Amino acid sequence: MNNLRYKTICLALLIAPFFGLSQTVNTGQVVVTSGTIFSTVADFNNTATGSFVNDGDAYIYANWNNDGEVDFLETTGLTRYVGEKTQLISGSEYSYLYNALFSNASAQPAFNLSGAISIANESAYRLGIVDNDNFGGTFQFEQDAYHVFTSNDSHVDGPVEKVGDNSFEYPIGDAGYFRFAGISEPDTTTDVFIGKYFFEPTTTNYPVGNVSDGITLIDGAEHWTIERTNATSEVLITLSWNVNTTPSDILGAPYEAIHIVRWDAALELWTDQGGVVDATAQTVTTAVSDYGVFTLARVTERILPCALTVVDLITPNGDGMNDFFEVRQPVNDSSCAQNVKVMIFNRWGVKVYEGENYDTTSTPFIGYSEGKTTINKGEKLPTGTYFYILTFNYQDNGSTNEYKKAGYLYINGGN
Repeated sequence: MNNLRYKTICLALLIAPFFGLSQTVNTGQVVVTSGTIFSTVADFNNTATGSFVNDGDAYIYANWNNDGEVDFLETTGLTRYVGEKTQLISGSEYSYLYNALFSNASAQPAFNLSGAISIANESAYRLGIVDNDNFGGTFQFEQDAYHVFTSNDSHVDGPVEKVGDNSFEYPIGDAGYFRFAGISEPDTTTDVFIGKYFFEPTTTNYPVGNVSDGITLIDGAEHWTIERTNATSEVLITLSWNVNTTPSDILGAPYEAIHIVRWDAALELWTDQGGVVDATAQTVTTAVSDYGVFTLARVTERILPCALTVVDLITPNGDGMNDFFEVRQPVNDSSCAQNVKVMIFNRWGVKVYEGENYDTTSTPFIGYSEGKTTINKGEKLPTGTYFYILTFNYQDNGSTNEYKKAGYLYINGGN
């Protein structure tokens, strides 16, 4: 985030652009105030000494280069990239935009991004793909920023950075397909997560035959990367499926067998991360053991190690039946599962409970909010469907293994 938006700008501004036949060059300071329009048909070049503040409506019909300061002061600015030929978006410095619109009907990708764009509010994708995969640029969404109208015809082909502590759906795709991934809310406003989609075979770098126990089939046609930088938060990962890119044998019934898997570089194996399926939205969501490379897979339903069972109904009415989320271990082998951890999330992916050493030293989940949520901490959660992530360690042939399970939980009797 640029400091310019917090500076006091004097009423007497130095405006020193040079309007040539082939480009518009700014070496001084240009301010587009709210309610006014700035338009450049020629290439726009904001030099190292240039300052361009857009609180109005800026139409960019050709190439854009920023080596100086591009920013905003108010919450009114809209920068429109609306050319009729391929537009180059370049420069050595970030272009800080409040709102942005990408609309260009030329041959795709319409926008070649080698510079850096940061969106503070809305990024609208009307028409045209922003390609920073092949040009090395940066596309960043700041705290509370979002996107609209994303489609196969308009998205970002390349990595997208998300800064902040709100949940986010990445406007990413590849080869003309919009194939979003999402994250739940990180813990702090400084957390950064980067998402990218690849519509290309995974076999070369991530062999589909290298799988951990229980995985029967890997989606070898596509994959995503979700990387965590400048962050320690644990978030949920959501991946989408599409019949045009996801192999049909991955999408067969039952949907509950579709999980998210992660490539473990140390083990050189695809590992099962679990998954809660939303067949209507065509998504799978789970907590993950680490970040990196993900795709979809089919798994076999297995009896939980240590013969654990989960009671997935809570009726918090004090009648002694289903008053809390219960993870049952056999009476004759209560020490088999160790380090049992439970996390529970609402339908928007907001964590409402987390307990370590569940049922031994932690307070069990009884249908009250104990995490970061829009509902005040300690209040009873409303009736509805939630989902849980259960992880624990167990011994198998002398080695310690981790098991992870994701599933639905229903709370009946809340507010």
